[in-house]
Amino acid sequence: MTTPTDPVWDAVRREAAASAADEPLLASFLHMTVLRHRTLEAVLSFHLSTKLATSVMDSRALMELIDEALQQDNALRAAMRADMEACYVRDPACDAYSTPLLYYKGFHALQAYRVTHWLWGQGRKTLALFLQNRISEVMGVDIHPAAQIGCGVMLDHATGFVVGETAVIGNNVSILQGVTLGGTGKESGDRHPKIGDGVLIGANATVLGNIRVGEGAKIGAGSVVLAPVPAHATVAGVPAKVVGNTGHDAPALSMDQHFDGDEGCGVCPVRGPQHG
Repeated sequence: MTTPTDPVWDAVRREAAASAADEPLLASFLHMTVLRHRTLEAVLSFHLSTKLATSVMDSRALMELIDEALQQDNALRAAMRADMEACYVRDPACDAYSTPLLYYKGFHALQAYRVTHWLWGQGRKTLALFLQNRISEVMGVDIHPAAQIGCGVMLDHATGFVVGETAVIGNNVSILQGVTLGGTGKESGDRHPKIGDGVLIGANATVLGNIRVGEGAKIGAGSVVLAPVPAHATVAGVPAKVVGNTGHDAPALSMDQHFDGDEGCGVCPVRGPQHG
């Protein structure tokens, strides 16, 4: 029987071995974290568990929990690889697949959230909330376990990223630091933003309420978005207004944060519902 190949895992092992040879001070860390493991999933389970362990939840118990989630849910394994690919392709500072896996807290927080979301779906809500709190303490990222996030997502820097309970984020989205996807008050029910596929959200932007940001849209840094954003529109300001077309099917992939297109073009046509 032929053993299935895993190109991402093969790349991570090669990179870790080369780094261990180049930097002897990190050889022990790289062996413990990467080279002694047999799969990418095992590396992620070990690495997250060492970061999130507490006096009341040791690293062994956490590692077994994370491994359980990864083994039982194929979608978690696929999303992890897609998120790594997103970092490698979109972040000019990322020149190796092992870099987000080992050193990017945005990637770590996103994968840890995926475990809490799995727990939430299993009805283990108390444990999911416990881990949400721990992720927030350690990584400065606060994502409610019930939120829905697609794959191929890059959280760039990620510090201060907040996502509410009923928020939805589509596939192939890029989000910079300080972004909030929140509610507008004390109302209950479906109350958080829905972010379409391919959207780029700039640093410190705030999107509030049960509004839709259409696919391929771009939100400028520091904007406060209180109304729906048409597909492929660029919005900016406080409150945010349409300032042009993105000129891209998926701005998240190009990571171009300039306001290209026709300034003041008005409302662009809505292209239908985003991934949800």
